[in-house]
Formats: sequence, C-alpha cells, structure tokens
Amino acid sequence: MNVTIRRHRRAKHLRIIVRGDGSVTLTLPLFISVRRGQKFLESKEEWIRERLRDFAMRSDTILRRGGAREYRDSRETARRFVEERLSYFQKFYKVTWKQVSIRNQKTRWGSCSRTGRLSFNYRLLLLPLHLADYVIVHELCHLLELNHSPRFWALVAKTAPEYQVLRKELRLL
Repeated sequence: MNVTIRRHRRAKHLRIIVRGDGSVTLTLPLFISVRRGQKFLESKEEWIRERLRDFAMRSDTILRRGGAREYRDSRETARRFVEERLSYFQKFYKVTWKQVSIRNQKTRWGSCSRTGRLSFNYRLLLLPLHLADYVIVHELCHLLELNHSPRFWALVAKTAPEYQVLRKELRLL
C-alpha cells in the first residue's frame, strides 16, 4: 500500500484519508513522530483496505462521471437550478450570500467560504431533487454556522428533518 505522509501545523490529531483513486494520505500533527504515525497506520490497515475495496466496487460514482465538455454544457443550467433553490430556501433562513459558483469537483457536492461565497458541483443536476435540496440547504446553513455543531444541524433540520438519512443516501452514490 502506497501512503503519503504529510505534516500539518494546524493538525491536532492523526488523520487518514483514503481517496477513490486509491491514494492514502496520513496527516501528522507536528508533535507526533513518523514512527508513531506508521504504527497508527498499521493498526488501521484493515479499515484502509475496506475503504479501498468500497471505492473499487463503486468506481463509477456520479461525482466521477463526465468531463470538461459535460461541465461546459451543464454549468449554466446548474447555476439556474441552484439559484432557484437558494431563493426558495432563503425564505426559511433569511440569509444572503456574496457569490454562487458552479464547479466541476471530483470529491465535493458543495462548499461555503467564510466570506459568504457558495460553491456547488454542477452534478447536482444528476441527483434526485431531495438530495440536491439537502446539499443546498447544508451549504446555506453554513452561512449562519460555519461548523457542524448541534446548532448547525438544528438549522438544517428546519427544512430537512430527515438530514441523517439524506447524508447516508448521498454517501452511497
């Protein structure tokens, strides 16, 4: 197994990231030795192998489909869709955002910056409406709570009370 080890000055815990392309990254806080990191990796070897098997079994996920041409052809449709759904949910949350961008991301459905910029994956168009709405609500709520605290999840539950089920369904895609 090929593992990239990196140090990060803000890391507080050991962290393993397994990606769909088969890469594995171990992030170490500055105060933890490489040797201790390797022992941690060894203790998590079966878990890592399970994640790699999971990715191998579902190599053609919605997030990995399509290319630059599909993105160019769908970006404006996705923008109109997202802006329409944002306007709808804005009635419930009474928030404003600075900018909405539509991107061709391989690992994320959406994101929210501290400066109020919302970014969404154009592939939201491929999702069932209830999952696309969940992603949009999730990012909209980050404008009010830029974390995943209980307060954040209470905001999400305001319009998506079954958010836990939706999260699991989205992860299976």
